[in-house]
Amino acid sequence: MELELKPLQLPSDMERPIVIAGPCSAETEEQVMTTARQLAQKGCHMFRAGAWKPRTKPGGFEGNGEKALPWLKRVKEETGMLVATEVATPHHVELALEYGIDILWIGARTSANPFAMQDIADALKGTDATVFVKNPVNPDLELWIGALERINQAGITRLAAIHRGFSSYDKKIYRNLPMWQIPIELRRRIPALPIVSDPSHIGGRRELVAPLCQQAMDLGFDGLIVESHCDPDNAWSDAKQQVTPDVLDYILSLLVVRDEKVTTEGINELRKQIDELDNQLMNLLAKRMRVCREIGQYKKEHNMTVLQATRYGEILDKRGAQGALCGMSADFVKNVFESVHEESVRQQMEIINK
Repeated sequence: MELELKPLQLPSDMERPIVIAGPCSAETEEQVMTTARQLAQKGCHMFRAGAWKPRTKPGGFEGNGEKALPWLKRVKEETGMLVATEVATPHHVELALEYGIDILWIGARTSANPFAMQDIADALKGTDATVFVKNPVNPDLELWIGALERINQAGITRLAAIHRGFSSYDKKIYRNLPMWQIPIELRRRIPALPIVSDPSHIGGRRELVAPLCQQAMDLGFDGLIVESHCDPDNAWSDAKQQVTPDVLDYILSLLVVRDEKVTTEGINELRKQIDELDNQLMNLLAKRMRVCREIGQYKKEHNMTVLQATRYGEILDKRGAQGALCGMSADFVKNVFESVHEESVRQQMEIINK
């Protein structure tokens, strides 16, 4: 399905990247206004703050709810910035629109639930709201697209996606794994859809915000949504990943924003070479699979099992080492040959089961 999209309504002087900044939570009116004024002085056009905060466990600060919405309205009136907040229920939608919130975003836990998404979509019918949809917590592109489709089918055409990374049991560098290939595939599938990166939630630590912002720009993302707080060390939620407005301004000043409109004429010849090499790869893979089918026939005639674990281990170890010698990541080569082996087994199974 193609989404019916209209351009986002943005300030006329805003250029790429779109930047939405503000604290994780709207804690107090003073905190909201202090942060907003500091961001406005730095040239920020769009302010974010969570009125409702879904927490993993009960007992934490879950936001001020409706009480915070007049604070956001005041930000808009006094600074001229557009204001944004997260919504997770139809009641949130109703209240946010009643208070004139310009942008509603839907969080990762909500976008993973089709029933919740449909309820929000139904609440949005008949409105001209601008809605940003975060990726689901799990790395499921179809679920993300489905969430976007539900909102679009409700008549919402000013729509964008937020890439906030994906939850993983195995925590390493990032709070949420970026898995850049998923938003890249979303861009390929829906080219007109703006995609905004959330380096705060991907990194989970303020020192990772700057490099993640740059990665998003290098990949052609349209904007950034960054958590910025006037006193981040004492924030009531997600303190470790928030930066001050001064630090955010410094990060943005160092960003290298690649020009998406530069002609590709200079790399067309190289792309032709890539196409030719890809054709050669396909021919080699086809030849490899023909040999695999012959091996499958031999195994069938001699009553052998398809999977030979020792041989499989040898292939992965040998190819990984070769890849490292050729300047490629051993893990990359291992992943490639795992996929090749999976297809080889499938083809041998077809031969044996004939």
